[in-house]
Amino acid sequence: MALALGGALLLGGCGIGTAGVSAGGDDPGARCGPGTVAAPQGDPVPVGKPPKPELPVTVRSADGGDVTVRDVRRVLAVNLYGSLAEIVYALGLGDRLVGRDVSTTFPAARALPLVTGQGHDLSAEGVLKLNPSVVIADKSIGPPEVLDQLRQSGVPVVLVDDRQTLPAIGPHIRAVAAALGVPDAGRDLAAEVDDRLKATAKTSGSPLTVAFLYLRGSAGVYLIGGKGAGSDAMIQAAGAADAGTKLGLAGFRPLTSEGLINAAPDVLLVMSAGLKSVGGVSGLLKLPGVAQTPAGRNRRVVDVDDGSLLSFGPRTGETVTALAAAVHRTC
Repeated sequence: MALALGGALLLGGCGIGTAGVSAGGDDPGARCGPGTVAAPQGDPVPVGKPPKPELPVTVRSADGGDVTVRDVRRVLAVNLYGSLAEIVYALGLGDRLVGRDVSTTFPAARALPLVTGQGHDLSAEGVLKLNPSVVIADKSIGPPEVLDQLRQSGVPVVLVDDRQTLPAIGPHIRAVAAALGVPDAGRDLAAEVDDRLKATAKTSGSPLTVAFLYLRGSAGVYLIGGKGAGSDAMIQAAGAADAGTKLGLAGFRPLTSEGLINAAPDVLLVMSAGLKSVGGVSGLLKLPGVAQTPAGRNRRVVDVDDGSLLSFGPRTGETVTALAAAVHRTC
């Protein structure tokens, strides 16, 4: 599900409340101030030795068609979240990647040619210049006409299901591995990731309420995540309650001061670049409604690296653990 990069911030009252006030949750960090999620650093760790692809393979693409892959020496794996390239790397085939999307930011991939532009659109010309032997993508990236152009040029295009949930990570891994002719590595990696997710810490007692805000100050975009946005799954996995879901929101919706005040989040979760785009915590507190929330009064703002929170890939277990630590931290 792609981020809805549209909408406007609806204005409301902006008075400042009393400091040090928490909402219904038991917030041990109510006076701790801002924090940062210690997201995974470095490159994804391959599940084992580089596997030898068994080709050709014919797989069912998520759009319903059968695709035959005969060559995986030059792989382009792209989507909105950067997760597909991480999966290829964690399968032990990272040396076969020939390009990247803007969300693929792990160190080994940064030098790869960028094939996505504004809005995560692909350029058929830019992709074909890389001479990929297979393209793996999902519906979060496009436009569809470009994917059709790639198919017409003879490049196999395999689409993976685009659900951004924790249970979907394993099927995504196995689908990518099948398309690359390394199903055994896919099963091993999926099992390893599942074990990590099961080991993530849960909290007890009254859960804190966390609101995920998608911020792009330079473009005037201010959104709040709700059910199905992806951020809700991460917040819940970290042992907290998602504010947007509690408000009855689905996906990403324009942020309103009234809605945010009514949600009364204990913690505001934002991406690091988004926080920077509004002038840091001080700038965030100037947005209508933010200062009236328990999170605003206590400056309980947690930022996370842009390439980590919504990746839903091999390192999501580590991200959930780090998110739980940041949300539930004590001073």
